[in-house]
Amino acid sequence: MSATTTELATEQEAISFTPLHPTFMAQASRVDLRTVDDQAQLATIRAGMAQYGVLVFKGQSLTGQDQIAFAKRLDGELHRKTSSAVLAKNRYGDEALTDISNVGGNGQILDAEDRRRINGISNRIWHTDASFEDPAGRYSMLYARTIPPVRADTQFADMRTAYEQLDDQTKETIEGLHAHHSIVYSRHIMGFDFSPEEAARLPGAVHPLVRRFTETPRASLYLASHASRIMEWPVPEGRLLLKDLMEHCIQREFVHFHEWTQGDLVIWDNRMTMHRARPYDDVKYKRELTRVTTLDIARV
Repeated sequence: MSATTTELATEQEAISFTPLHPTFMAQASRVDLRTVDDQAQLATIRAGMAQYGVLVFKGQSLTGQDQIAFAKRLDGELHRKTSSAVLAKNRYGDEALTDISNVGGNGQILDAEDRRRINGISNRIWHTDASFEDPAGRYSMLYARTIPPVRADTQFADMRTAYEQLDDQTKETIEGLHAHHSIVYSRHIMGFDFSPEEAARLPGAVHPLVRRFTETPRASLYLASHASRIMEWPVPEGRLLLKDLMEHCIQREFVHFHEWTQGDLVIWDNRMTMHRARPYDDVKYKRELTRVTTLDIARV
């Protein structure tokens, strides 16, 4: 892929994308997403997502409703069955606006033993948003509202290139396999357990291990820490396969990071990438981000 700027012209303000990594991720030219409602502009962003998988929009100034409205314009129906929704009431008043922060409803940093904080720490393992639901998540849009004075990056992995770099025998082995995705499973391996009542609201979902798309001819691996087992295989062999594939996907050549600044909005396609938050001193510094995730269903 060329490292030169790719421009996809629209009838109104042109939006261009500058690659940030040799195989995926790009930064968009300056645009106010609150005003992006022209169908050509929205199509340009969708085309950028199909090409790069992750897009960075700098200098945004979004209310929660602005973020939700843009997500609906871009990609349709929103995901609301989040793990955090079973633990506490959303302080923003809408479960579609997921609170990705270490701050409680009183504006103070959460205690170290707070269940919401411990649940959130699991975002530091490689994952895909809403893969434990059916329909699963398509685009996630994470907006930086309060950034700490220390690095608190998010890493992304390019799952399309990772798939393409598999040997032919492995591709043949995994074709047609399905994985069960469970956030109850991934949280358990991190030492966090939902109550039986909470777990009953998060039953998990089954998805193909290899995803294919209408908007791009490239296939992608679809797995991360929520993937608990291979449906067609015995549990031990299936988990070993998932472990081997994960180790392959997080090789340095497939991974890039985003260093947050105030007002950043980052959009990624969960079907083509996985991501994780990097640790920082979250009992000392506030970090407030909000995420909206769309569902992988046909756009109306």
